[in-house]
Order: sequence, then structure tokens, then C-alpha cells
Amino acid sequence: MQEKLKIKLSIADRVYPLTIDPKQEEGLRKAAKNIDNLAKKFEQNYAVRDKQDVLAMCALQFASKIEQSGINESENVKDAQERLQHLDELLRTKLTSE
Repeated sequence: MQEKLKIKLSIADRVYPLTIDPKQEEGLRKAAKNIDNLAKKFEQNYAVRDKQDVLAMCALQFASKIEQSGINESENVKDAQERLQHLDELLRTKLTSE
């Protein structure tokens, strides 16, 4: 069993101490950095003073990317199913005509 790791992440000028599995460290640090970078962009591009508003917009941005990715994946699966059904029909037609 791995020992837990204590780290501190800085997001939007606040430090968050966490106790995590060592294998989570890289992902959490990258996620915190992405949030922090996006928050800074929102602060620079929009007249936003409240950190909560900035973090809410960050959460919305990341959540919408996840949702859109799921929608795109669902559409890709549907397209693949339709192509497979078409191939199945072609094979059945070819096999029954021989």
C-alpha cells in the first residue's frame, strides 16, 4: 500500500492543502495550473473582481468541454454503428446472392 502524499496547490491566489495518492499528483498539479491560467485570462479579459465568479466561469468552461467531448464521442459511436450496419447489409446481400 502506498503512503499518502501531502501537497499544497495554489488556485486563484489561495493555497489548498491536500492528502493524495502519489499517482494523482501530476494530474492534480496540471489541473490546478490549468484552472489558475484560465482564471487569470478571465480576470484580464473581463471586468471581474470576485474570485468566485472567475472560478465559476472556469468550472463552466471545463465542464462544457467534458460535456461536448461526450456529445462528440456519442456522435462518433452512432456514425460507426451506422457504417457497420451498412457493411453488414452489404455482406449479407453478397453472401445470399452466391
